[in-house]
Amino acid sequence: MDILLLLLGLVLIMVGLAGSFLPIIPGPLTSWLGLLSLHYTNKIPQDWGFLSWTLAIALLIMALDYFIPIWGTKALGGTKAGAVGSTIGLIVGLFFPPIGIMVGPFVGAFAGELSKNSNKKVALRAAFGSFLGFLSGVLLKFIVSFVYLLFFVSAAWKGFDYLF
Repeated sequence: MDILLLLLGLVLIMVGLAGSFLPIIPGPLTSWLGLLSLHYTNKIPQDWGFLSWTLAIALLIMALDYFIPIWGTKALGGTKAGAVGSTIGLIVGLFFPPIGIMVGPFVGAFAGELSKNSNKKVALRAAFGSFLGFLSGVLLKFIVSFVYLLFFVSAAWKGFDYLF
């Protein structure tokens, strides 16, 4: 059973890393489920303090991921129309991975800003803010998921050293 939980945890960690780039999968939260799976083995002690803190971080990053692109859009002069356009662009972009996921928020913010203001320079600047916000969110999710991978490997190495 321990080996099954170890493998399940590893799969969840890898899916969490992929979820850093795919908005449909909550990357850090999925990686945390991998840590939880590992801590349910008999070989790894259940450290509820560690698991609580890592869960809190995963949930915080998940919440921030929704706001960072909006903040990026607004920081560079975008309006609510640009933020809504960015979100719509992201949803449409999901149907055209991987390029659509990156370009969608930019095009959506640009279209949203153009609908509110005909000044292309302002719209382009807001779209760039949206794109930077999206990339910032991806980077943040990847860093947290990668750190969870390091925690996982470290704990698994200590607990299952006879396998390695």
